[in-house]
Amino acid sequence: MKKNSYFSLDFINEKFVFLDQTKLPLQEQYIETTDYNRIAQAIERLEIRGAPAIGIAAAYGAALAIRESAEGKREEEFQTAFNRLAATRPTAVNLFHALNRVKIIFEKYKNDQNLFKYILDEAKRIHLEDIEKCSRIAENGIVIFKNKSAVLTHCNTGKLATGGDGTAFNVIKKGFEMGLVSFVYADETRPLLQGSRLTAFELEKSGIPFALQSDSSAGVLMQQHKIDLVIVGADRIALNGDTANKVGTYSLAVLCNFHNIPFYVAAPSTTIDRSILTGNDIKIEVRSKNELLSINGAPVTNTGYETFTPAFDVTPSHLITGIITDEQVFFFPYNFMQ
Repeated sequence: MKKNSYFSLDFINEKFVFLDQTKLPLQEQYIETTDYNRIAQAIERLEIRGAPAIGIAAAYGAALAIRESAEGKREEEFQTAFNRLAATRPTAVNLFHALNRVKIIFEKYKNDQNLFKYILDEAKRIHLEDIEKCSRIAENGIVIFKNKSAVLTHCNTGKLATGGDGTAFNVIKKGFEMGLVSFVYADETRPLLQGSRLTAFELEKSGIPFALQSDSSAGVLMQQHKIDLVIVGADRIALNGDTANKVGTYSLAVLCNFHNIPFYVAAPSTTIDRSILTGNDIKIEVRSKNELLSINGAPVTNTGYETFTPAFDVTPSHLITGIITDEQVFFFPYNFMQ
């Protein structure tokens, strides 16, 4: 595949197509399906991941459920598909935002023979809007670079995590293109290695100079004055700015606070959950202990050990220098009431 020619997901020739991210970076395998349950499984298995991408995939899945629904069972089968898709990942708010949008369309046109088309059109709108949001995030985020900077990032926030060119990664990419980013350090992001597998893949595709390091090395890099700023993504943002992101993010924010390094979050405005006041209201997904005790199915320790395996942590808003969205860059203290 040519440099930078990959995509995370799309709807092509009446099929949902996605890149299996569990195979990266060693194999680029695209999977086609017309089955919403296969899409749900892909989200659960992290073949599709990243808050915006999850929402887009679920919207396409809901549309496909309608196309395959039996005569006279539209409502029952839509609700079954809705519940199945909603149960895949509890933390990312974009999932529920997208599903609720297609549900509104379903309720409006459920007796119309063109229902599938209307829901598919809404899924495509959600996808297109994310592409546009990613672009605006990058444009807005360029202001965070005061000088040519070395950046540290965590997990994956590029094309693979979105329908467009990414959130935090897209800010970094635009900064590099404008001569404002000199180097990127990518946390490996244990236990599933999204940094070493996915972010490294995207940095290489984009021609951005980078190095991988273990998550626990971030403090040393900061101590040695090798990091100018940190920028990460988000899966859910509360009204007060408390932010849930891949586990390990909170540690980075604390380190930045200690070393007086700016710490930024980049996310589409749809990631702001205006139904919750603080991070205390964010449900944190707990993953299988096998993800910690094994790598690619091969045990690395005694699989009988007890584990602590949250997929996300919550960074308090006072540790976040700024939150970059498609609307604007917000600064502490945050208030997303309007």
